Amino acid sequence: MASQRDVRNRISSVKNIQKITRALEAVSGARLRRAEQRIEALRPTPTRSGA
Repeated sequence: MASQRDVRNRISSVKNIQKITRALEAVSGARLRRAEQRIEALRPTPTRSGA
């Protein structure tokens, strides 16, 4: 059986892993937004033909 100290240590480790995961998700989200903006900038603008 795990001691109380082991349990607390494990809880702390999981919390740290959650923080790292959230930070990585934020970074990947920012990269995705930047990539989408670059794609949008490269897309030709629509022209009004016969409207």
